[in-house]
Amino acid sequence: MTNTLDDSDTAPVRDVARSVPVQDRHTAFGGAIWSVQRETFTLEDEQLTREFVEHPGAVAVVALDDKDQVCLVRQYRHPVRSELWEIPAGLLDVPGESLVDAARRELAEEADLSANDWSVLMDHYPTPGSSSEAIRIFLARGLQEIPAEQRHAREAEEAHMIRHWVPLDEAVTAALNGRLHNANTLIGVMAARLRTRNPDPDQP
Repeated sequence: MTNTLDDSDTAPVRDVARSVPVQDRHTAFGGAIWSVQRETFTLEDEQLTREFVEHPGAVAVVALDDKDQVCLVRQYRHPVRSELWEIPAGLLDVPGESLVDAARRELAEEADLSANDWSVLMDHYPTPGSSSEAIRIFLARGLQEIPAEQRHAREAEEAHMIRHWVPLDEAVTAALNGRLHNANTLIGVMAARLRTRNPDPDQP
């Protein structure tokens, strides 16, 4: 079997979905939120066994106001023992809910905001070596405050969230200087900066 990193393909770089034969699959661990799956599969001519977190997927929102300030929320994340500044985000845990409707819900629940204008900013797999999680990041503009009497009652870690408006350029600088660490935030603010400078994502 040839083992090489060289590739002479001149086609544009693009990830490609691929299905491989799975010989065995079972739940190695079932948790309160996630489960861990163990699968044995064949890749080329080699049989491999891997464990990964089975994840329902998620959405995140870069909410920009008319001054190009981005809405960030500070949330405690226990696995990394840190309070992180993040763009609003959440799980796809409502059956039948579309991705954009999930994003609308999360923006309302975490930031008390609604938006008139929605577009897809970026899709990514945050940890493809260990989780099936797929995240779509939306850009939301035309923002309005949700009236106090209609706001979501936040619980657990979300009950202690703090909302803060940060100029987009300042958020990008914070990301590049290592002052922000949440993957959605890093990807989202930098992609939003590129998008605001060039609205056509197909052009350099």
